[in-house]
Amino acid sequence: MPFGLTNAPAAFMDLMSQIFKPYLDKFVVVFIDDILIYSRNRDEHAEHLKIVMQTLREHQLFAKFSKCEFWLSEVAFLGHVITVEGIKVDPRKVQAILDWRPPRNVGEVRSFLGLASYYRIFVKGFSTIALPLTKLLRKDQPFELSEDRQRSFDQLKQAPTHAPVLVQPKPSK
Repeated sequence: MPFGLTNAPAAFMDLMSQIFKPYLDKFVVVFIDDILIYSRNRDEHAEHLKIVMQTLREHQLFAKFSKCEFWLSEVAFLGHVITVEGIKVDPRKVQAILDWRPPRNVGEVRSFLGLASYYRIFVKGFSTIALPLTKLLRKDQPFELSEDRQRSFDQLKQAPTHAPVLVQPKPSK
């Protein structure tokens, strides 16, 4: 690395994207050094697994067997739980939202909104619910956790606990 290891993750991600380019979004998802292989059935999965392993071998990259998990019907990946039914919120990540204490300053509001917005696709009307808190981020706005802002905070904390499962649309239905 010409500038030390500062750019190593980006360079490695670029390498992984290049070598798996023919398979990305067909049956492979890559995030830095995590490779997620998905398939419709076991036979297809065996073939996909073989292709991925062969691709790694061809590029002299190695998977550490002790860190690999195979034939899973459910996997936690990037803060989501991916199952046969669809994509759900990861209960461990939701717990971090539930444990969040009411913000005492603008920085804490910004941090909370950043965390909560990660699951915004699961929360109907997220921006409307978050609006009272978002208004606190304005430069000339004095910090005051009013009743409507506290209600907004509480709603955003609870929303991911009963989030829907997201599924791919079925054009035939």
